[in-house]
Amino acid sequence: MTHETTAPEPEGTTRRERPARRGGRALRIVSGVAVLGLTAGAVVAGTQLGPADARALPAVDVEVAPTPVTLECPGPVLLPQRTVRGDAAFDPAPVAPVVTVDAVTAEGSGAGALAVAPLGGGTALADLVAGGGAAHLADVAGPLVVRAEPRDDAPVAAATGASVVTDGDARGLAAASCRAPSSDDWLVGGATGIGSTSTLVLSNPGLTAAQVTLEVFGPNGPVEQTTAQHVVGPGVTRTVDLGGTAGGQSALVVHVTVAGGQVAARVQDTAVLGFTPAGTDLVVPGAAPAARQVVTGLDVEASAVGASDAPVLRLLAPGDAATTARVSLLGTDGPVALPGADEVPLAPGEVVDVPLGGLPAGTWTAVVDADVPVVAAAVVSRSGVPGALDDEARVERAWSASTATDVHGVVALPRGIAARLVVAAVGQDDEDRGRTRATLRALDRDGAVLSEVPVTVDAGTTGAWDVADVAAGAVALELEPDGGTPLAWGVTLTVAQADGDLVAVLDPVPVNGRAKDRTVREDPAAARG
Repeated sequence: MTHETTAPEPEGTTRRERPARRGGRALRIVSGVAVLGLTAGAVVAGTQLGPADARALPAVDVEVAPTPVTLECPGPVLLPQRTVRGDAAFDPAPVAPVVTVDAVTAEGSGAGALAVAPLGGGTALADLVAGGGAAHLADVAGPLVVRAEPRDDAPVAAATGASVVTDGDARGLAAASCRAPSSDDWLVGGATGIGSTSTLVLSNPGLTAAQVTLEVFGPNGPVEQTTAQHVVGPGVTRTVDLGGTAGGQSALVVHVTVAGGQVAARVQDTAVLGFTPAGTDLVVPGAAPAARQVVTGLDVEASAVGASDAPVLRLLAPGDAATTARVSLLGTDGPVALPGADEVPLAPGEVVDVPLGGLPAGTWTAVVDADVPVVAAAVVSRSGVPGALDDEARVERAWSASTATDVHGVVALPRGIAARLVVAAVGQDDEDRGRTRATLRALDRDGAVLSEVPVTVDAGTTGAWDVADVAAGAVALELEPDGGTPLAWGVTLTVAQADGDLVAVLDPVPVNGRAKDRTVREDPAAARG
């Protein structure tokens, strides 16, 4: 079942910031383009045209203009539709979501003007002048588009959308970094079994219609009837109820491919345990299938082996070959072996959930190695206390997508939500005793560098720091790897509640680097006229 809407225009606050530059960061983007010219053969009367002699022209340097940064931000969570629960007075959505978007561009990074506007177009809700700054929008009513224009260089920009629901079936903190649209995404997370609802959200911030093809995988392999196509118009958000075509799946992986355009895709995962809220979060795209996957930001509570609220690592080998996934868990003191989770058989096309019960409390990173490409993600739970109408303690959950290593990126911090930086040094093997190094920059509301500190993490470990302790007043974090062992990083969020904490995980928005060189060749047919 699908649903299509255009984005309403939310109300918000704006902030105009002064122009400024950050010296030493500018890189002019130049690509060398070699052009090969072919001279036409001479035409001689009474003879056929002979082969032309090739003549190489001098290489030409062509300056490639930096491109704008376009990010799509989620709007409010989708509230449950059911209205009965054995009690005529029960309301599954007793409170409205509190929805915000925070956007930032770094001072002197090449940032031109930044605008935040409704997905379907219309008047900008926030409009920053060139040079860096930050915007905070409240009462967001629908998906938004953040667009940062370049000046001399590609802008350093990021944004985060957060939706807080404190009661009802959708209780939870659903937050995600705003993402650039894509034509190929893997969404690892969600379920459509009893008590679970998964809704695929497809937003098209482009100017042309996008034709989206879905492949859905479950514990028994590909769900054949879900290989379907959906058209998402420009400036439109379309929702697909995965329970309608892939019902009864205890674990899901969704592969989204797009022709004719690009979309921003995510899955809203909502669960209840009987009559008790069991968490709402956004499943965002992770790394493409690869022989190594890294999932960081697992902030876990102590749990017993076999506990229903224990963290879970989800894996899928989407190809045609079976494999055995080798899982390493990196904590603050180094790798920890977890019996039953270190080697996991994977049949092709079958989603496997690996329980991580028994893992000590702390912040962890899962490293998955296999002989064939796999995808991965993980979910952690937070136990609270029962509400007035609940049968048992409330639960909140947070999904962590797999991430690329050594990402120079930025995370915009939602205002008023506690944040924690997580950095993992991913060694090549357990014997790797090297270190990873990075530079952490905290940005203020002007987009200026509030503080700049080195970060060093021993290989095979995961470090975590409260942002309030290392950079009080920061609106964004920029982390730039400096070398050493590959690193993965993210930011965990926590909203303290009397009935239990609400949690989420943010991944970094990559900083655009140097444009790729492109080779242009003359079409021989065109050369002949």
